[in-house]
Amino acid sequence: MGFKNESMINTADLGKAIKRRREELKLSLRDVADIVDVSASTLSRIENGTGRPDADNIARLSQWLNMPVDRLFRHEASSVEPVIYYPHEATPDIIEAHLRADKDLTPETAKALAELFRVAYKQFSTPVKKK
Repeated sequence: MGFKNESMINTADLGKAIKRRREELKLSLRDVADIVDVSASTLSRIENGTGRPDADNIARLSQWLNMPVDRLFRHEASSVEPVIYYPHEATPDIIEAHLRADKDLTPETAKALAELFRVAYKQFSTPVKKK
């Protein structure tokens, strides 16, 4: 059983988040499919924006992404998106939430700035060394 209005879920953002996390962890579609119990073909369709995941798959994927489901909801273009983030989220994800909520930025500009920050953060951040 899917959501009452599947268009409430931003599947493009979900697909990008899955691909980004999968590549960060150096996992194949099959690896992720086995972990989250969603078929590799469904994952592929979601990643490339042609899939419409049902509620169960959305729940499994958002849990694997460690992303609150409300982050995937579409927001009305005329409303200001609240900035909601959780302490376990990565800094680039928090910055992206702030950029998307900035009323002075178009969605395209916010997305571009978020990607620029993500690349710079990855380049300049230093992993914490374990003792």
